[in-house]
Amino acid sequence: MSDIRVIQWGLGAMGSGMARLMESKTGLKIVGAYDQDPQKVGQDLGDFLGGAENGVRIQQPPNVGEMSLEQADLVVLATSSFTKDVAPQIEIALKHSLNVISIAEEMAYPWAQEPELAKHIDGLAKEYGVSVLGTGINPGFVLDTLILAMTGPCLEVDHIKATRINDLSPFGPTVMQTQGVGVSVEAFEAGLQSGEIVGHVGFKESIHLLAKTLGWKLDRIEETRFPIISKVYRETAHVKVEPGHVAGCKHSAIGYVDGVPKIELIHPQQVLPQLEGIETGDYIDISGQPDIHLAIKPEIPGGLGTMAMAVNMIPQVLAARPGLLSMAELPVPAALMGDVRALLAWRKGE
Repeated sequence: MSDIRVIQWGLGAMGSGMARLMESKTGLKIVGAYDQDPQKVGQDLGDFLGGAENGVRIQQPPNVGEMSLEQADLVVLATSSFTKDVAPQIEIALKHSLNVISIAEEMAYPWAQEPELAKHIDGLAKEYGVSVLGTGINPGFVLDTLILAMTGPCLEVDHIKATRINDLSPFGPTVMQTQGVGVSVEAFEAGLQSGEIVGHVGFKESIHLLAKTLGWKLDRIEETRFPIISKVYRETAHVKVEPGHVAGCKHSAIGYVDGVPKIELIHPQQVLPQLEGIETGDYIDISGQPDIHLAIKPEIPGGLGTMAMAVNMIPQVLAARPGLLSMAELPVPAALMGDVRALLAWRKGE
């Protein structure tokens, strides 16, 4: 069997972790690597990842005019959080008949906020006979896919409340900026007004995906964002937080159906919460018939979970129908512990 050939596009904190994970899997072969950081370009990928040289040189990303990519089966995209930013990159991949997995949060369900771009991506993927999926730990799993799985044993669902209290520390500069980590309270408020600080990216996508899959028609989504102000000094590889400055964002969203709040998602996330005695965890409470309650303590690690979800969904995406897909349309995620080529053949029914 031939190896599944993958291009890793984006080698930041998450992209590098995904590449290391893929390098450890039987049946996966990274044949191309792209990053816009000139200090990374030209390096051997294996050496850059801290292992043995593998002959893959990190290159500048291709642009629409060049339209040049290595021969591969799939691109794993780890460059931005927003659909409008990754859409040109996805288009390049699709026009090379490459499947795409993106960890851009909005790509988990781009129909929620970018319906025209979603329609374009869906049409292009179908035209070239390939599939596109947005996934990650959240959105992609904890506050949508896991919730949907937990509603499976329910005869009726009246209300969903889910909370994810997590540690942002493993994530890179992009996530720190969108969360407002390290800035003053005044700068946080100004960032909210300007749109530079958005809190958690993905609430609208998760709520729309939940409602769509359950058959609910949303009226509206209401969101609130508040700064989490640190009382102590905190420092990660990517940010420093002085006492009195912002360590994260408490972001909540409520989805209404027929005027009634049906989906409530709460996501206070910050760097190093343990420094102030805060325990992390993932909690899902479903009111219905029957009521179902799930508690995971501590939280599923965000960085590791995002890396794993992107890589573990490779066989499902390669075996899927063409088009822009969501996690709700694909088989359940599972860790890739065997030969990925055999797992793909099983998914295809070969």
